[in-house]
Amino acid sequence: MAEEPVAEGPRKLAEGVEIRPAVEEELDELLPLMRGYCDFYESSPTDEGVLEMARTLIKDPSQGTVFIARLDGRAIGFATLDWKWSMLKGARLGYLEDLFVHPEKRGTGTADALIEACAERCRELGRPALQWLTAPDNHRAQKVYNRTGAESDTYVEYDLEL
Repeated sequence: MAEEPVAEGPRKLAEGVEIRPAVEEELDELLPLMRGYCDFYESSPTDEGVLEMARTLIKDPSQGTVFIARLDGRAIGFATLDWKWSMLKGARLGYLEDLFVHPEKRGTGTADALIEACAERCRELGRPALQWLTAPDNHRAQKVYNRTGAESDTYVEYDLEL
């Protein structure tokens, strides 16, 4: 796969793109984007499981938020934000669980704008940090994340299937 261009420095945030919390009526439109995200990470949860998570975040802000990105009335991306406790920060943090922009709309600043929407929600709630992770070989995403001013760390994540 050819390397897609990614801006190195600050950029305008998604000119013409609307970023806002999603509503339940948009889930049918968001599901293909969510499936695209899962496919990228070679994961195959059920549609029911994906939709249950999204519905919960939409209906119960104490659990988090689903942000939708729209361009010309069409859903082109999303981010899911939830909350986690951090002993190291002594507080509840924002956790950017998922971020996806339709491949044809990448490079428009939409990912940056979705991250900023998540950061702004954290600021509104007094959360001291927003954290997330990505695959070590997802270099395109890492360029976007580095551009935001976020810093990566050296922890190794473990996943125990139950």
